[in-house]
Amino acid sequence: MTSHLRVVFCTHDSPTSIGGPFTWLRRLLPSLRECGIDCQVLALTHFGGTGPLVEGLRADGFDVQSVDCHERTVDDVRWILSRLQDQVPQVFVPNFVVAAYYAARWLKAAGAATVAVLHSDDAFYRAIQQEFVRGVVSQRVTDVVCVSEKLLDEVQAAAVQNYPNACHIPYGVNVPKPVTRDYAHRIRIAYVGRFAEEQKRISLVGRSLDLACRQVRGVEAVMYGDGPDRAVVNTLLGVERPDSRVVLGGVIANDKVQSELLQCDAIMLMSDYEGLPIALLEGMACGCVPICRNMNSGIPQLVQHGKTGLLVSESPESFVAAVRWLSDNPAQAKLLADAARNLVRNRYSHDYSVKCWTGLLNEHASRPLRGLRIPGRIRLPASNSNLESADRRKPPEPPWRRRLRRIRMLLGALRRRFLDPGPSNET
Repeated sequence: MTSHLRVVFCTHDSPTSIGGPFTWLRRLLPSLRECGIDCQVLALTHFGGTGPLVEGLRADGFDVQSVDCHERTVDDVRWILSRLQDQVPQVFVPNFVVAAYYAARWLKAAGAATVAVLHSDDAFYRAIQQEFVRGVVSQRVTDVVCVSEKLLDEVQAAAVQNYPNACHIPYGVNVPKPVTRDYAHRIRIAYVGRFAEEQKRISLVGRSLDLACRQVRGVEAVMYGDGPDRAVVNTLLGVERPDSRVVLGGVIANDKVQSELLQCDAIMLMSDYEGLPIALLEGMACGCVPICRNMNSGIPQLVQHGKTGLLVSESPESFVAAVRWLSDNPAQAKLLADAARNLVRNRYSHDYSVKCWTGLLNEHASRPLRGLRIPGRIRLPASNSNLESADRRKPPEPPWRRRLRRIRMLLGALRRRFLDPGPSNET
C-alpha cells in the first residue's frame, strides 16, 4: 500500500454534466483511495456551478477544489498551477481539461508524471493527441491512457522519438447477478446517455425506438438522460408523435443505472463515434443485448455481430429488423445476452480497471519532485482549431490598434522629453 502517492485529477463539471468521463471518475476515485492512493480533484465549473460529480466526491470526503472557468484559458492555467505550487503531486491527470494540459508542462518540469486520458476518437481528442502526445516535446505528457484498443492502436501507430508511454485501460463496471428474460413476449429497449445530435444522433435514436415500438409486437422503449437537444426529443415524441410508446425516464443517478437496466432486455446506441461507452458496458453487464450502429470506433471490440450483440446501419428500418430478430429468435437472443455479460465480466470489470490504474500510478510513486515555478507571464502556444470551444483566448489586437498604441507611446516619450519641465534648481 502506497499511502504517500498523491494524484491530482482535473475535470470540468456543471449541474447538467453527465456522460462516460464523469461516471468513470466518480467510480474510480473511491476505489483508488481504498488502494491507498491519495486523490485530489481540481474542477473548472461552468453553466451555473458544480454538478453531480463534484458534489458526490465532496460528500465522499475527497479534497475537491473548484472555480468557475475564467474568461481566458491562461487564467485557468495559472489557477491550476497555484493550487499545486505548495505540494506538487507525483501524478497529474489533465483528463479532458485543455487548460490542465497546458499546465502539465510546468508540472512535468517539477518532476510530476503527466497522464493524458483519451476518452474518444473525435476531433477534440485527436487534437489532444496532436498537441500533447505528438506535439512539441516540452508540451508532451509522460503517459497516455486509451480507453479502447482502437485508440491505443492509433496512438502507437504515430509513435515518434521521446513519445509518451501508451497503454490501454478500459472503463470498468460491476457485473450484477443475472435475471431471467422472455424475449418472445416482451422486449424493453433502453437508451442511456446525453440527448445530443452531435455524436449521439439523438433524433435518430428517438425515431428508431418509436418505429420499433410500432412495428414489433411486445416492444417497449425508454430513453434515460438529458442534454442540449432535449427539446428535439420532446418535439419528436410529444408533438410529432403524440401517441409514441417511447418513455422519457429522466436522468439516473450512477448507483441506480444497473437497477433500471436489469428491467430492460436490450440497450441501443446510434452514435457517429464512441470511445468505450460506459452505458453500453452497464447494459451488457446486466444481460441486455446491445444493438449498435456499426461504427469505426470503440464499439467493435464490444459488439461482435451475432456473437455479443447486433450491429445495424444508421436507418431506423435496420434497427427495427434487429429488434424483430430478437423477438423471433428468443433462444439466440439469450445466447447473445449471456455472451455480452461474460465479455464484460472477463475483460471490463470495475476491479480490472482499478487494478490497471493502480499499477500505472504506482509506477510513479517514487518520482523525485522539485519546486513548481510559475512564470510571471504564461505564454501559451497557438490554439488548435479543434480545441477552441474549450480554449478561450483574448482576441488578437487588430493591426491598426497596435499602430495607434505605438504612436501614442512615441508621442508620450516626445512630450516628456521636450515639454515637461526639468527639475527645479530652487532650494
